[in-house]
Amino acid sequence: MSRVLILANSSGGLYDFRNEFVEALLTENQVFISLPDEVKTKELLAEGAQIIKTPIHRRGMNPLEDLKLCQSYRRLMKQLQPDLVVTYTIKPNIYGGLQAARMKIPYISTITGLGGAFDKTGLLLQLIIRMYRVGLKKAACIFFQNAENRNIFRKFAIRGEKDRLVMGSGVNLERHCYEPYPEEEETHFLFVGRVMKERGILEFVDAAEKLHSEKVFFDILGACDEDYQEMLDGLESRGIIRQLGFHTEVHPYLTKASAIVVASFHEGMSNTLIEAAATGRPVIASNISGCMEAFEEGKTGFGFTPGRSEELIAAIEKFLKLPYEKRSEMGQAGRRKMEEEFDRKLVTAAYMEEVHRILADR
Repeated sequence: MSRVLILANSSGGLYDFRNEFVEALLTENQVFISLPDEVKTKELLAEGAQIIKTPIHRRGMNPLEDLKLCQSYRRLMKQLQPDLVVTYTIKPNIYGGLQAARMKIPYISTITGLGGAFDKTGLLLQLIIRMYRVGLKKAACIFFQNAENRNIFRKFAIRGEKDRLVMGSGVNLERHCYEPYPEEEETHFLFVGRVMKERGILEFVDAAEKLHSEKVFFDILGACDEDYQEMLDGLESRGIIRQLGFHTEVHPYLTKASAIVVASFHEGMSNTLIEAAATGRPVIASNISGCMEAFEEGKTGFGFTPGRSEELIAAIEKFLKLPYEKRSEMGQAGRRKMEEEFDRKLVTAAYMEEVHRILADR
């Protein structure tokens, strides 16, 4: 059996959004997974994967910590001698790709989003470009989750040997099954994700302050990643928002929501949007790449310009005017879109096609 090493920065993200690919790999290969946490390692171990704990500082550029990560990946590859390395997210892509290239191990990288990296200027932007070029130049295949990210890489001459475009991580249509639209008179707008500026939390709470009422609720599902906890506690004490905390299973919360709000400034492909649509819930989302592909204006949801609270408020007001039947129809249309375009089986098949091609050449 071939040996496949996966480098990722979150066990929850790997299991929730890419586990079907892991399962497919396990049917034909030994699979080793390098992860910094234990949120979903029990589930991955039960499937037959072997887990190696590797600390990663997900945010920021600390040269000493990044050097340690580079060395950890090199030791891991020397120890395991994998036939293929698969990487996800920025640091595994760059540092894992660099070490795999040095050791002449084929690797597949996935660009799950760029954040604000390419909004930088001057020497910092040049450093980011250089790091990506070095980390990805020998990649056997780079997977992109939206066309804009791929175009940015091409603009800056960041290339591997091949690239492919897929519809994000896709959505598991069985796990996120269609749920009938809630019939209660209350309207619940749900923010799902890490609480941080780039996720649009400030715009969401602006909308909550203006539009909350006895029948209109604004709920937040996710951990606070930036220094907003005091602000959130104050808003909750005034009845403006409700904090639901961090949960590894989001489907029950999607089911109870009237609409899901994604106010991000950047996305690879919004898993929140496609899971919400698969569940049969309308969406209110940023008009950016990584979101726009996942909804249809006026049919499955409403869009707005990220960072513009007034536009988010207008989109929510538009939704509040819709009768129950129209909201339900939007949810059903979103489900159909997911079935036709975002089935995770299609994404998994694309990855396995590249795995078979690469391993056949070993």
